[in-house]
Amino acid sequence: MTPETAITEIGRGLQMALMMGAPPLLAVLVVGVVVGIIQAATQINEQTIAFVMKAIALATTLALTGHFLLGKMVAFTTDLFQRIPHMIG
Repeated sequence: MTPETAITEIGRGLQMALMMGAPPLLAVLVVGVVVGIIQAATQINEQTIAFVMKAIALATTLALTGHFLLGKMVAFTTDLFQRIPHMIG
């Protein structure tokens, strides 16, 4: 395996990790900001409200995008396993 091939595969792996993590992280970020603004406006400083809302947003996002993300991960892994003999040889 050449260094260029290794760097390419590491880059593809990092792109896949970013694609897997982006939807849940963005959903939790948006919900956190909205709840923070609402709490600041109403002066309710209860931290469990933000936690529960973020947990609900995370579960909902994973329920809605889980099939897509799992399909992408399986396709990436299958493609990687099929390319291993070409990388070694």
